[in-house]
This record gives sequence, C-alpha cells and structure tokens, in this order.
Amino acid sequence: MYETIGIIITVLLAFSFVLAALALIMSRISLYRHVWLAGFFAGVLDFFYMPLKYFFFKLSDTRILHKWMVSLKNIANLEAFKRTKKRMIIAPHCMRSMDCPASSTRTGIQCISCGKCVFTKLKDIAPKYGYDLYIVTGSSFVKYVIKEKDYDGALLIACDYELNKVMMGLKGKNIVTYGIPMLNDGCFNTKVEYEKVIETLEMLSG
Repeated sequence: MYETIGIIITVLLAFSFVLAALALIMSRISLYRHVWLAGFFAGVLDFFYMPLKYFFFKLSDTRILHKWMVSLKNIANLEAFKRTKKRMIIAPHCMRSMDCPASSTRTGIQCISCGKCVFTKLKDIAPKYGYDLYIVTGSSFVKYVIKEKDYDGALLIACDYELNKVMMGLKGKNIVTYGIPMLNDGCFNTKVEYEKVIETLEMLSG
C-alpha cells in the first residue's frame, strides 16, 4: 500500500514539475508572440507561484518571473477586457512628482492637474476612453477602489511584481485585468511610457 502511495506521489510530483516547466516556457514565449491556452498556463503559474518565486529568488531574479506571468495574463485577458463596460485605471503614486500638492483619500491620491507629472495627462485622457483614474499609494488601496462602482475592467500600471500581485488578487472579483509595466521599479520617481498607455487604450477600445 505504501509503495503504491509513493508511486502516486512521485508521478504527481513529476507531472507537476513538467506542467510548471511548460507553463514557464509558454510565459517566456508570450513576451514575443501569441500563445495558445494562455489562460490555462497563467492559472498553472498562479497555482505554483510560491515555489516558483522561491526558485527564481535562489537561482535567477523574481522580476523575470513576474514579467513573464504578466505577459501571459495580458494575452489571456485581452479579448475579455475588450468586452468590459465599466473600466478603471489603477496607477501607483510613485509616478507622481516629488513635490505633488495633491491630497490623499481612502481611494488614493486626488490629482489636481498641476502639470508636474504624467498624471495630469492621464487624468485628462482617461475619461475620453471611458475610464476612471485612481492613483493608489499601495496595492491594499485596491480593495477600496473596486467598491466605488461596479467595475468589470481594470487597466493596471505598475512594476511587474505589483501588476502580478493585483492581477492575482482581482482574479476572483469578476474584474478583468490588463497590465502596463512601468519603465523602472522603485518607491518614487518611477516612469511609464505615456505613448504605450495611449497605444494600449486604443487597442483595448477596439
């Protein structure tokens, strides 16, 4: 009996290893072209996220894992996002000016369009594409933002780690996500390619 159990466990471990490895390969390929079954492989990586994160931390760089996972999820969510009706943009406060005069509330920073950072342009362009803009001071603020209205789509701007974290968090909230990675990581003075944001807004509106 114990021998049978041991065989079953060994087979399951081997299958899990192969499945996780295949999902990683597909996620890397997703950086360059479309992959089939992107949603399935994204789910596999979510399931094995903690051991994979430890593996990348020890042998490589966890930023690579997050980048691959976000890319795969974007492909998986693209068509579903295009069908959403009530959308929001969630962006991090670290992109704002160091001397930003805006105040913070329960749902994030309230941009006053002072012109000192990219949020002035994002605040102006977001409604034209049918989005509400939220500038959050941490991923924990997202739970308050999603209660504001009956949103079904969230365009996220952040580092790959935060993108993946929020995508995983909203997975069971009936909110379709799509992520735009920032140009650099950090807690302040981070940047996003504004042209990339416009390009993404155009693509998702079609």
